[in-house]
Amino acid sequence: MATDNGLASVKDLRPGQKNINLVFIVLEIGKPNHTKDGHDVRSVKVADKSGAINISVWDDVGNELQTGDICKLTKGYTNVWKGCLTLYSGKGGDITKIGDKNQVR
Repeated sequence: MATDNGLASVKDLRPGQKNINLVFIVLEIGKPNHTKDGHDVRSVKVADKSGAINISVWDDVGNELQTGDICKLTKGYTNVWKGCLTLYSGKGGDITKIGDKNQVR
C-alpha cells in the first residue's frame, strides 16, 4: 500500500486499512452535520494523483480546511460508510495543511 516515501495512494486504499499516511488536495467541503453530543462532522472530498475519496473530519479540523489546501493525513484508517469507502483520522492521527493549490507545479 505505501510507496517508497511511506505515503499511500488513493487508488490503493481498501476497507479496513490502518496507519495510512496520505498527501491530498481538498476538492470539496460538505456542510457540517451536528451529532447528538455536540460535535460537527463533515465529509470532505479529497484527491491525489491516483484518485479521489471522501474523508470524514470532525470539529475544528473541518472548520480550518479550505478548497485547494494541500494536506497530509497521518495515522488514518478506512471504513465503508453508507456504501462508500471513507477515510478517517484515527486516534493519534492528524491532518496538517502543508501547502495550497498555488504551490502545486
